[in-house]
Parts: sequence; structure tokens; C-alpha cells
Amino acid sequence: MLKELSANELCETCDPSIFNFLSTEELEPLSGIIGQERAVRAMEFGLRIEKKGYNIFVVGPKGTGKTTYTRSAVSRIAKEKPVPDDILYVYNFLKPEKPRAIFLPAGKGSEFAKDMEKLIEEVRREIARAFDDEKFENQRQELVEKYQKMSVELFDKLEKIAKDEGLSIQRTPQGFITIPLKDGKPMSQEEYDALTEEERKTLEEKSRAVQNRIDETMRKMRSLDRKLREELSELEKKTALAAVDPYFEEIISKYAEFENIIAYLKAVKDDIIKNLSVIRQGDASKAEIQEIAALSGHAAPKEDFFVRYRVNLFVDNRATEGAPVVFETNPTYYNLFGKIEGRAFFGTVVTDFTLIKSGAIHRARGGYLVLQAEDLFRDPFAWDTLKRTLKNGEARVENIGEQYRTVPTVTLKPEPIPLDVKVIIIGTPFIYYLLNEYDEDFRKLFKIKVDFDVEMDRNEENMKSYASFICNICREENLLPFEPSAVARVIDFSSRLAGDRKKLSTRFNEIAEIIYEAGAWAAMEGAEKVAAKHVEKAIDEKVYRSNMIEEKLLSMIERGEIIIDTEGKKVGQVNGLSVIDIGDHVFGQPSRITARTFLGDAGVINIEREAKLSGKIHDKAVMILSGYLGEKYSREIPLSVTASITFEQNYGGVEGDSATCAELLALLSSISGIPVRQDLAVTGSLDQHGNVQPVGGVTEKVEGFYHACRIKGLTGSQGVVIPSRNIDNLMLKKEVVEAVKEGKFHIYTAETIDDVIEVMTGLAPEEFHSRVMESLKQMAEKAREFFDGEDK
Repeated sequence: MLKELSANELCETCDPSIFNFLSTEELEPLSGIIGQERAVRAMEFGLRIEKKGYNIFVVGPKGTGKTTYTRSAVSRIAKEKPVPDDILYVYNFLKPEKPRAIFLPAGKGSEFAKDMEKLIEEVRREIARAFDDEKFENQRQELVEKYQKMSVELFDKLEKIAKDEGLSIQRTPQGFITIPLKDGKPMSQEEYDALTEEERKTLEEKSRAVQNRIDETMRKMRSLDRKLREELSELEKKTALAAVDPYFEEIISKYAEFENIIAYLKAVKDDIIKNLSVIRQGDASKAEIQEIAALSGHAAPKEDFFVRYRVNLFVDNRATEGAPVVFETNPTYYNLFGKIEGRAFFGTVVTDFTLIKSGAIHRARGGYLVLQAEDLFRDPFAWDTLKRTLKNGEARVENIGEQYRTVPTVTLKPEPIPLDVKVIIIGTPFIYYLLNEYDEDFRKLFKIKVDFDVEMDRNEENMKSYASFICNICREENLLPFEPSAVARVIDFSSRLAGDRKKLSTRFNEIAEIIYEAGAWAAMEGAEKVAAKHVEKAIDEKVYRSNMIEEKLLSMIERGEIIIDTEGKKVGQVNGLSVIDIGDHVFGQPSRITARTFLGDAGVINIEREAKLSGKIHDKAVMILSGYLGEKYSREIPLSVTASITFEQNYGGVEGDSATCAELLALLSSISGIPVRQDLAVTGSLDQHGNVQPVGGVTEKVEGFYHACRIKGLTGSQGVVIPSRNIDNLMLKKEVVEAVKEGKFHIYTAETIDDVIEVMTGLAPEEFHSRVMESLKQMAEKAREFFDGEDK
């Protein structure tokens, strides 16, 4: 049924009297989020369930407040949970390439690291003092003298035995040899040669016997030397233990409740005792290394040998309150999963366990890790590693490329950290559904979907919540308070942004921009409060900054460069309406839709499709026209017609089905020869039964044609025909509403194509269809006559 709308039906206006305050300064700031009950329920459940795989994906268009809400919700829940342990990496004395992970209560990690540093300093000092002590030197000297005396006694005994046998023992580079004696003096070669064979044989037997005693004595002396070294080593150990035990006992008693720390401290003490010789020479070795490094121009490694006794405070939670909440704004592989750093030394790169650095996943252990999907997927390694980490329940620190080396190299393999973290990813619906469709692990790992809507009901409760939202922004940003009229105007703008008079937008970023700018305009004017006029100014100025393209197109219409007829009637031409979105501004623009028909059987030709300027939805809409034509006019006669339809002066492509009514009307006008009003524009989708269906952007489309009519001159008869189901989507500007109120512009609603035909042609639908049918019959008859002539 055709209906003309009154001015009251074109826009919903908020009545400021519903607010019982003089300014938002009197209100309590909004706590939480409004209009997202579904998302809030999902988030609350997702944050509290402690099962594997129940990570969260927050879905919603940009500007809906999903990131802000996620921050507040996660931070609130995190405060209720305990603070997780500190994580430390320490040297593994059994397998140095596999540093061990140790866990201590929050705050104990940094304390233990300091205690260990202090302990090693004291141990080094005490060991140096103990071994420089006169008592140790005396004990050592006593042992040396004891064994030297025993060695001398053995040798003296050996020499006496040899002398009794008429031999002397002489040391040579090859060892000990025996020399025969004569009259107590070494025998000369001549004297030896003068001996008889029997005397020589006897002398050789004595020499062999003495040589055996020499070998036996040497074995005893080596045994004595070995025992001396053992006793000296034992003395050093006892001396060192006596020096360091009090310090170790002190730190062991302090950390007695932590078995892993006790085991580590015992390993440290054993290693110190095992490496006493290195430790005693440590300062000298360090000086030598630094001297060589200085000459070579390289940096010397810190503490060289003693670095093994350091503690790497991998994750420090001493300042954490509740569970950690980590918002990683740059989620690269290394920022998420840590890395093993290196330092240059003598032309190469060296590393040790103190250079293992934590990532966000480690710092979030026991709490929450929040990521932006767009940032996460920029790194080619981050997503797969995150999935593997969540599936395995442990976080490994390994540098990129370790798994791709063709030749394996010796490197650190830190002990994996058991993982207990809930990951929250914030992204757009496009990314969510893409992952849901093509990544089989996604649904197993992210079972909670927090879906943010772009709109909420426009009721009194939500409008009052909007006032509290404005109050919150004013206080946070130190803006002037808003009067009720200003709040009402923001609410009206919100409904326009939602494209529905019964809804309010939840795109709070854009709402906040208007609030900021209205506050700025009020401040520049010197006002004490923000009034409705300041909100209007902010909206108008925001549009002005972005609508240059719209104004240029309107200027082209005014000069006739873009041809739009806003008066009279024409055959086969209808004013259609389209919406142009340039990112920061959306506006409507009228377009001439023309149709031409002639004999043939090709049906409806979509010129845009043939020129590859038509989208799939528009192609479908044109096909629907063929269905309507066939059902309406071709039950008794064949359609012997070929028709071409196009958007004139269209160079950027056409998409959507909102021009279906206009296209059909232009086509029927061309077939029947009935002229169509040019002072009206038409928008509306059509089904095959001729019902007019709602379309998007109806507010912008109406305003677009109004602006075109205004610059070409309002006649009082101009207007727009829209689907009746789009009435609730109208949130027109005051200028258009006033024009309708004064009778200068008209807005009609249609339920069927017959309603559109009636207002656009001035004919009753039955008469119009009859004339179309008559024209089609004449065309069919001409086609039949032509083909009959051809056959003859």
C-alpha cells in the first residue's frame, strides 16, 4: 500500500526531559559496558572456566569498545586470583646445555638471586682468605715434608742396598741407572773390561737385582706422591668447606621449605669444592682474559667461570597483584615466546643461561594474555607456535631457525615451562570465521566466542546509560559537562549511526569523537556546559572535514556534468539511489537508470555485467527481473523482447540489489512507452513476486536525492520512494525533515511494485500492466510476422 510519510515519521528525537539532571556532572560515571549483554555473559563464563581449550576470541567490528571492555573485565577477574610463582633459570651442573627451571613464590625469586650473588661473593672471599691463612700453609707444608721425608728414607735405603752390593745409583734423563764400584769409587771402563767373565756375570746379576729394587722403590715413591696429592686435596676441601659451610648453612636454612632450592644449593657447593683450583686461580684467569680481550678489541665475557653460579630471574612477579594480565601490543615470535640472546666474543657469538629472556606467554603464566588478531598474524611463526604451546601445555624458549639448520649446532635447550594461561584474542568477524573454517585447531583451542554487537535497543534505560557513558568520558578527559539537550543530541546521532530509529549504536569510538569535539567547541566558545548546539557543531564540522568528494559530485550535478533530471517525465529512465562509502564518510548519490527494449529473444541484458562492472548480487537482482517479467507477462505469450539496462555515467562498478525496483520500472516504461516521473527517485529491492524488500543506507539515499533537488531547485513535487519496511531506518537531518514539513519534499513508502508504479506514473497498476501487456503482444506479433515472412 502506497503511503506518504509525515515529518514526524522521518526521525526519532530524544526528549531531554527524560533526564533528571542539570548536567552530567551530577551523574555517576558508567562502570562496565552497555548494550552487550551477550558478550558480557560469554566473557564472564570464559574467564572463570578453568578447562583446557577454553581460550577466548573476542569478535566485533572496530570501534565497538571490545578492547576497552576486555581490558577492564580481565583486570577485574585477575585481581581475584593468586599471584603466580617467580620463574628462575639456573645452571645445570650435570647437563650444562639444559638449564633448569626453578619456581619460587612471587618476590622470592629476586630475593634468591640477590642471596646467591651475595653468597658467591662471600664464598670467593672466604676461600681466598682460608688458603692465604698461615695455618693452611703450615698444614700443607707439614704434609709435604712428611711425604718428602718418607721419599728420602726410601731412597736412602735403596742406596744402602746398592752400596752393599758394590753399586751406586745415578739419576739420568732416562731414569735411574746402577754403576759398579771399586774401592768405593765408580769403576772405569778399563777396570770393567779387565774383569773376568765370571766377575762380569756376577756384577750384572747384582745390577739387575738392584734395578728391580729401584723400580719397586719408584713405585712406592709414586704412590707416596699420589697420597700426598690426595691428602693435599682433602686438606683443601676441608679448608674450603670449613670456610663456606657457615654461609651455605645460612642460606639453606632460609630456603629450607623449598626442596628444589636445597638440591640446587647442594649442587652449587659440590661444584665449588670440585673446582677449587679454578676458583683459586679465578681472579688471575679473569685478568688474563680481559687483557687479551682488550688487545683484540673484543668485550670479555662477564664473570667467566663464575657465571654458572648466577640466577637468571626469568619471570619476576614481585610487583604483580593478583594474576598477571599481559597486553602484548607487538606479538612477534620473540616477544611472545622469548629468546636466547648472545654476545660477541673474539669474533664469534657466545651465550649462556643468563641470556635466556622471557616472552609474554611466560610472564602471563597463571593469568591472561591478550592479543590483537591483526597484529598476531603479521608474524609468520607466531600463530603456529601459539597453537603448539597451548596444545602441549608448555612453553619452550628456542630461537627461530633452530629447527631449520642443515647442520646441528650445540646450543642451549632450556627446560620447558609448564603453562597455565588463558589467551584472549581480539579480532574482526572476518578473521574469526576464516579461522573457524580453515584452521582445525582453532575450534579446539578457542571454545569461547565473545560476540560484540554494533547496536542495542533504544529504550529509556539505555539512553540513561548513555548519559552515564558521556559523564565517564567527560571526567576522564576533563571535558565540560553536558546538558540534557546535548546528551539527547548525542543519542540521536547514535541512532543515525546505527541506521535505525529504534536502536542505539555501540560503536563507542565514533560516539566518543563527537563528545570530545563537542566539548572542544564549547570550550572555545567559553561556555560552562556543552549544549545541543555544540554537539550539532561537532557533527557538522566532522562531516565538513570529510565530505569534499560528496560536494564535488553535487557541484558536477549542478553544472550538468553528471546528468540528473529532477523535473518532468521520461520514458525508460528512472532516478535510482546508491550509497558511496569513502571510509570516513558515507553519502547517497542519485543515478540515472535507463532501459531500452527492442525485438529479439535475448532477454534482459545487464550492460554493467557485460562490461564487468557488476557485482554478483547485482547480477542476481537483474535475473530476478527476468523471473518477474516471465511470471507477470509471459503466461500466454512468449517474451519476444531484448532489453538493455544500465547505470548511466557509472565508471566504478555496481553492487547490491537496491536498484531492482528502479530497473524494473525503467524496463516496463521502455516496453510500454509510458513516461516516468523524474522528480522522484526510487530505491528498493524486489522479489520475483513483485514485493518490495528493504535496503541498506536508506537515510543517506534520501538525503542524497534531496541535496541534488535542492541545488537544481526544489519544486515542491520532488521526493523519494522507499520500501515500507525501511521506515524504522530513517534518521534524516533536520533540513530534510523541515523540507517535508513545509511540503517542499515528499517521502513515499511502497510495499509492492504496483505501489511504485502508481506514484511514478500516475496510472492505476491495472492500467499500467495492461498497456505493458499490449505492447508485449504487439512485439510478439511483429516477431511472428517477421519469422513467418522469413519462412516463406
